Amino acid sequence: MTRRTIRFAAVGAALALGLTACGGGGDEGDDGATGGGGTVDPDEEITLTVTWWGNDDRADRYNQAIELFNEEYPNITINPNFSAWPDYWTARATEAAGSALPDVMQMDLAYISQFGSRGQLLDLDPYIGGELDVSGMPESLLAAGQLEAGTVGIPQSTNTLALFYNPAVVTQLGIEPPANDLTWDDYDAWITQAAEAGAGLDPVLYGSGDYTGVFWLFIQHLVQEGNEVFTADGEIAFTEDDMKEWLNRTTDLRADGSLFPTERTVQLAPLGGFTVNEVASEFSWDNFLAGYLADSGAESIEMLPMPLGSSGERGMFQKPSMLLSAGSNTEHPEAAAAFIDFITNDPAVGAIFGTSRGVPATESARSELSAEGTDAQVIAYEESVADDITESVPTLPEGFGSIEATWLRLAEELGYGQITVDEFVEQWFAEAESALA
Repeated sequence: MTRRTIRFAAVGAALALGLTACGGGGDEGDDGATGGGGTVDPDEEITLTVTWWGNDDRADRYNQAIELFNEEYPNITINPNFSAWPDYWTARATEAAGSALPDVMQMDLAYISQFGSRGQLLDLDPYIGGELDVSGMPESLLAAGQLEAGTVGIPQSTNTLALFYNPAVVTQLGIEPPANDLTWDDYDAWITQAAEAGAGLDPVLYGSGDYTGVFWLFIQHLVQEGNEVFTADGEIAFTEDDMKEWLNRTTDLRADGSLFPTERTVQLAPLGGFTVNEVASEFSWDNFLAGYLADSGAESIEMLPMPLGSSGERGMFQKPSMLLSAGSNTEHPEAAAAFIDFITNDPAVGAIFGTSRGVPATESARSELSAEGTDAQVIAYEESVADDITESVPTLPEGFGSIEATWLRLAEELGYGQITVDEFVEQWFAEAESALA
């Protein structure tokens, strides 16, 4: 496929990377690999546990990929498992406490420091250049999975934030869709318009849920406004007033019932208002497109860039959407590395996942992406916002997953009216400072 160059925000560095300039073709020594791992014995019967977060659509794709893996490694049996995001990390924390993490698991930037810095993830450096090929991946992207302990995660893809909207629901509302160049204030006004239009319908339709309850959107807002999120020492760099200003954006919308009800959101979990076609728009990572289409049954879903900040700039960033890691407790590190390599690099696997996990991280995995449909739409979106991706993803401190979970919990309480914005801020800072300490 021929694609315009788009920029990837490197983790911890402001490097611009082209999708088609990802460093493949060199020999093994060029990537600093040690190649010191063993080899997978084809005569040994091996069983690996593999787990990920996601929906049924992702599970189907993983199962297809596992079938292909078994064709190449018939002696390796894969025991797959998956769960929704919150349950996923609760289970991993329990397993880590008993040194019983899965052989291979999906990993996120929010948690890699938490598990990796405690020696709970396998150092994959000895297998790079042997069972594990990373030559088709930019070094700056590979760095997302590197800690002092070594390479503890292999990035699978990249993504960026988008404003999704469902044209069919917008048509039901009888209003115009959100504009491409809207500000945050414009979006809030559109939410009000949508809620008024949907109030008399059955079921009642809304323009949006409470987007301030998403921690990553607050981070995007801070970055957009030129504010630091975390210091180099892993401390909170923003203020209580910064947080209050963000949460108060939707105070009036919460008060007048213009936002999708919290109780309905809880009732629908793990689906949401957007995926059951009761909400017209939602912010999320662009790789959610495939899952949104599968869960909602919508004929089409459109993506728009993030709203403009006060400076008139979007200040967007890109990040690795997920990584694959191995538990340090695995009894089969070579086989775990071989599985990670297969999922990371195999062209057929790349075609199976498409852009459902983000734009694939390696050249080989991108080589058979469809030039039509969902994959093409995600790639076209990232090309369209390339000039808006001007910032680097903030470096996330150890404990980030915990403070993000606290934010989500308090956002639910705020939605129920159980706490005020000031109480939200006070409780979050108290718990966050303790978690990061």
